[in-house]
Amino acid sequence: MKWRKTKGRFRNSLTSRYLLLIMAAMMFMPIVMPLASVFYWFVNDTFSRTVYVPTAKYTSGEPLVKMWHAEAAKLGGASAEHIGQRLGELREEYPELSILWVDARNEVRVELPEQPDIPDTWSAEYTVQFMKTAVGNDPFTVVAFIGGDEGSGQGFMVMRIPRQYISVQQPFASETTIYAAFMAGLSLLFILVSWLFFVGIRRRLIRLRKAMTSPHSETGIPQPVQLTKRDEIGQLEEGYNDMVQQLKIGLRRQREEEELRKALIANLSHDLRTPLTVIRSHIFSIGKEQLSEKGQESLALMESKIGDLGELIDNLLSYNLLTSGRIELKLSPVDILRLVRESAAAWYPVWEKSGIEPDIDLEGEPVVWDVDELWFRRIVDNLFQNVVRHAKAGGYIGIRMAGREDGERMLVISDRGPGMNADSEHKGTGIGLAIVEHLAREMGLDYEIVSSAAGSAVRVWRKSNPLLTNAASDDTSL
Repeated sequence: MKWRKTKGRFRNSLTSRYLLLIMAAMMFMPIVMPLASVFYWFVNDTFSRTVYVPTAKYTSGEPLVKMWHAEAAKLGGASAEHIGQRLGELREEYPELSILWVDARNEVRVELPEQPDIPDTWSAEYTVQFMKTAVGNDPFTVVAFIGGDEGSGQGFMVMRIPRQYISVQQPFASETTIYAAFMAGLSLLFILVSWLFFVGIRRRLIRLRKAMTSPHSETGIPQPVQLTKRDEIGQLEEGYNDMVQQLKIGLRRQREEEELRKALIANLSHDLRTPLTVIRSHIFSIGKEQLSEKGQESLALMESKIGDLGELIDNLLSYNLLTSGRIELKLSPVDILRLVRESAAAWYPVWEKSGIEPDIDLEGEPVVWDVDELWFRRIVDNLFQNVVRHAKAGGYIGIRMAGREDGERMLVISDRGPGMNADSEHKGTGIGLAIVEHLAREMGLDYEIVSSAAGSAVRVWRKSNPLLTNAASDDTSL
């Protein structure tokens, strides 16, 4: 059973397919030579052409050269009429020839047949160029001086004939060329098949990579791919699909657990309100009784802690509602200076009771941001509450507007407490700042916290250009 499984894997693997390709190429080699011979015979028989010439006198150019020079030598000292007559006779005897006679004054005296590309008078420059062009080119050209090499002062005569009349029968190509072309064709065929093999692999890998890097717009989980073949890439696709399935299952469980957690927080928050209300009523009743100084201090501490617990429950409810999307923010242009002043006025008694001296500078032109008025007040209240709870020892809260390098103005709430990294018995859970962060993000705001042993500052501003740095100007220092 194991052997069959291994055999099936090998048969469906990329390695086996590539080895099959190589083996086919090697097995094909013994029959290449006979095929090349057949190919040579077929091509040579089909495409080889014999040039049929009128007579045997054109089988080579050498007889023509000898004949032409012999005729030129005989015409030395002959009259112009005799030369013209003899050239005419040669033209009749060799009708494929083109014949010219250029006399000593470089004028064309005989032109058989008439040739449009030949000028009537030959200059020395044209004569030299004509001689250079004639050598080794088509048509085959022979130039001979009348009267032989010594010449007779009667010029020269030219004979031209297309080379096809003096060429011997040639095969279409040599045997070596045919074999080389055949082997090159086989090599190109093998390269093409190999290239197509790897192109298919590359296409499948690109498809898999595209699926991995194109997550679903809602879930963020990559899309599964369709299995094509049962080779190594197919196994990779199968493993990838299993991973996607596990991610979907994990996401579903995470959402179920998130919903369960939110429901638990909501139920606990509502259930805790009732006993807290009862405890507060009893603390109020006990406060009316005659108690010692230590008892009054204990009662005040209990009331403070219960107040903190109540605020924590409210924050938990708010955070649960915000993160679950049950609250829709209604953004509208609002003067935030007015909102901050109103919130600060409501907190004055609390600061006075806690021994915190406010330093407020909110003068100037209105600063209008698109915010939800109710939930922006919640941001400001949480920041004020954070100062009262964690920085009361500094006895100071600063509230002002400051400028930024990008031209925007920002709200700065600072204190002179021990800093957020210091140990404190009032550390808290951080749910208040989590609400601030969530609300700021939903309203298109940004914020940062700068904290040191000299105090902390929370800066809130409207996002204008995310590429700009968050560095503030010098008037935002603590």
